[in-house]
Amino acid sequence: MNYYHREEITRTQQEHHVKINNRKEMEINGVKEIDSFDNEEFLLETVMGYLIVRGQNLQLKNLDVDEGIVSIKGKVYDLSYVDEHHQEKAKGFFSKLFR
Repeated sequence: MNYYHREEITRTQQEHHVKINNRKEMEINGVKEIDSFDNEEFLLETVMGYLIVRGQNLQLKNLDVDEGIVSIKGKVYDLSYVDEHHQEKAKGFFSKLFR
């Protein structure tokens, strides 16, 4: 028996998928929080960083907090991720903008 052997703790990160159907419907999983949204822009905190969804007539279709799944309908124009180095700056900017 090896007394120096340490059990490795494995942490599984939640999966993150984005599915877009004909630019009209969108399903995103791995969502931690919806920071802000209106009919032209959603700011979502996901397990892979902040995701900005831009479009026209965007509506929150479904929200499953337990599973971290968000469904959005409307015309999708743009998806962009804010990388880890700019997350705090983006969150501060958007939180000031949408107060």
